[in-house]
Amino acid sequence: MVAHILKPLSNSRPLEQPAIRLEPGVVRETVSRTATWLGASGRRYAHTVYALLECPPLPDASYVLVRRAGDGARELLAIDTCATRHATLNLARVRATAARLGANEVHVHLLASTPAARMLATCDLRAAHFGSLSAERQATNS
Repeated sequence: MVAHILKPLSNSRPLEQPAIRLEPGVVRETVSRTATWLGASGRRYAHTVYALLECPPLPDASYVLVRRAGDGARELLAIDTCATRHATLNLARVRATAARLGANEVHVHLLASTPAARMLATCDLRAAHFGSLSAERQATNS
């Protein structure tokens, strides 16, 4: 395999950052498809953002289900942890819940390495967004 060093053209312009409308609870988002969600404790949790149909099988992780509108606005729908050690079953559960709630994005938090840390992250995020989550679940259970 041969490596080539590439240099930008002298007349090239830097990539422009797209304008992103941030909802309460989202601290920032970068072009690399990551989002940081703020918990009730003030701790920030980094998540990798996937379109629902592009989400890979999920190992032990916590996740946020989001409905992204065409204008970039987000609606938080659910916060949960993967229930089994089987990545494909976790993905099936996430997709079923997302279909029921109308989510089109999955934000996955993979940095919590123990079950206790995953549950702590999930509970912290749920506490921060309790009003949004309870309102959505009432609407879908009616």
